Amino acid sequence: MRISRRLSAEGIGSLLLAATVVGSGIMAERLSGGNAAVALLANTGATVAVLAVLIGLLGPVSGAHFNPAVSVVRALRGHLPWPDLGLYTLVQVAGCCAGALLAHAMFGLPLMQASLHVRTGFPQWLAEAVATFGLILIVLGHRRSKDAPWMVACWIGAAYWFTASTSFANPAITIARSLSDTFSGIRAEDVPEFILAQFVGALLALPVAKIVFARRPLERADHEVSSAISHVGKSS
Repeated sequence: MRISRRLSAEGIGSLLLAATVVGSGIMAERLSGGNAAVALLANTGATVAVLAVLIGLLGPVSGAHFNPAVSVVRALRGHLPWPDLGLYTLVQVAGCCAGALLAHAMFGLPLMQASLHVRTGFPQWLAEAVATFGLILIVLGHRRSKDAPWMVACWIGAAYWFTASTSFANPAITIARSLSDTFSGIRAEDVPEFILAQFVGALLALPVAKIVFARRPLERADHEVSSAISHVGKSS
């Protein structure tokens, strides 16, 4: 499939994913009356829904990564050409940032913002590593392409609640969320450690997947992922 089509799918998917994460956070905060648990529940539901839809819709075109960590892992496994990796990453980051600005526009907020939401410390970094580890394990271990949408969406939804960081699990969306001083934001100075933790979790998943899923299932998953969620892999 032509690279222009794949990049368009990655850009559109990344934009809509970020717009949903940021926009649902804004709406949830406005309607929850200060109840953080209710706001997080609403934010989770919207994210789970959009992930399932976007992966199912765009997976056959680009692999529906929307996530540089996923793209790097797919490149390491030989299922994404290295020259394409740079383009995928660029489009994913640009799409996610545009999605954050779109969310601001839809809610009448200043387009450019600097988040003041503090997210730092070892527990949060560990949480990001765990969330990304699980995501990559799903990308590498699922056996049928039609399972990818619900498995990825359910993992991210669960990780919103069992991780201290509320599961960013995606360097591109992490950067985008630093541009939004809203419910889903993160301070710019906290972004590098989050991204480092995400890549640590992603790389740790590679040898674990090789051991757990063994040769035959992994090769089958990689082949299917090459078609549907793996013209390179996922979401988050």
